Amino acid sequence: MIPMHIRLLEVRLRLYRVGTIKERRSVVEGLIVRLRRQFNVSVAELPSDERDLVVLAFVNVSSDGAYAEGMMEEIVGQLQGSRDFYLEDHKLEVF
Repeated sequence: MIPMHIRLLEVRLRLYRVGTIKERRSVVEGLIVRLRRQFNVSVAELPSDERDLVVLAFVNVSSDGAYAEGMMEEIVGQLQGSRDFYLEDHKLEVF
């Protein structure tokens, strides 16, 4: 049996200049589509009580743990330095 390595990355993003829910949705959906396409990961938006806070969870299952972890680090790198949001926090879990 091939070992499966599961990586769960949770990120907290603070959006800049988001006045309406429509603007928020536009930024978040664009980001989710781009990262799904670029990294072939599953992405879910988690509930948040604040309009300018977005919590996303990324999951990757791979037979190579180092590859999966490197991919998650690349996602964090992509999220840093955006003009639409600030990467407030992130947490990587290994299963």
